[in-house]
Amino acid sequence: MSHPEGLHRLPLPGTESLSIQVSPGRLTLLRSGQPLAQVATVEEGGTTLFHLQEARDGEAEAAIRAFCYWHFAANPEQQRLAWRLESPAVGAVQQGLLLPGANGLLQAERSLFWQLPAPWLRAAQGNNYPQLMVMSPDGRRHPLRAPKASGEVYRRFDARLGSWISLRTLDIDLDLERFNRWQNNPRVLEFWQEGGSLEQHRDYLQKLADDPHTLTLIGCFDDQPFAYFEAYWAKEDRIAPFYAVDDYDRGIHMLVGEESHRGPHKVASWLSALVHYLFLDDSRTRKVVAEPRADNARMIAHMQGQGFYREKEFDFPHKRAALMAVEREWFFDRCELC
Repeated sequence: MSHPEGLHRLPLPGTESLSIQVSPGRLTLLRSGQPLAQVATVEEGGTTLFHLQEARDGEAEAAIRAFCYWHFAANPEQQRLAWRLESPAVGAVQQGLLLPGANGLLQAERSLFWQLPAPWLRAAQGNNYPQLMVMSPDGRRHPLRAPKASGEVYRRFDARLGSWISLRTLDIDLDLERFNRWQNNPRVLEFWQEGGSLEQHRDYLQKLADDPHTLTLIGCFDDQPFAYFEAYWAKEDRIAPFYAVDDYDRGIHMLVGEESHRGPHKVASWLSALVHYLFLDDSRTRKVVAEPRADNARMIAHMQGQGFYREKEFDFPHKRAALMAVEREWFFDRCELC
């Protein structure tokens, strides 16, 4: 197994961090500088087995979770970890962190690990919200949506960039001027066509704030705002008639406003984070869709690099659009989050 140089420390949301001390056949896991556990490694039948040892009292499950995070972040190609534990890990099995395997082994699957909401999901809204079917004013039947989140909803340290990527809900008073500046940028204006005055943009954002099917978000790198996103429930949206929409599909509109945060490496970080957040926000969401302008080749290529496929082209009243989609199974099976 390989551990990229420099990835011996991983910050966690909040004030804590993970670090690893490597010695032959043994890894010492520290949380905020304090020993959390030791993990011994043994080669058996061509497979590396991990043995949890000397875990802090009552924190065996936390140690397994922390070690899996560090290992999957350090090894993006690694799909599973095999564990041999001295005592049952009932909680870890019940939540899907570990799966029972043959010969008493347990396995951590990368595709399951990244579907666990903690600690990335900061404000869980939809996962446990009961289903009640209602009719929208325009006659669309859809589930009643959970109340909108507020504040920070997602945070993760991107080990490749060495930066925090976070999402928070838009605050009209705080964000109006930057939203206005971004929308009037000629590059943005070409595709969004939403240029206007501060008052026009206040009305635009207030309308979305009052709309239960749309959540407005600000993307931040190291807590500095750089992008605006709209996440919407596709069933109630204008996109619904154009494909076989599911009750919990989500859609996205995307705008990078700060020139210093453009580029494919930044897109890979924020787009994967945005999709990750939407899949975590409600485990019933099977697909995330988008409808960029069909001639926006650069954005479409960025999306395809993150697992979106181009289902078709279709006509909105105001544009020729490409229907782009990424499915939950594909996203997590090929998950390269770190």
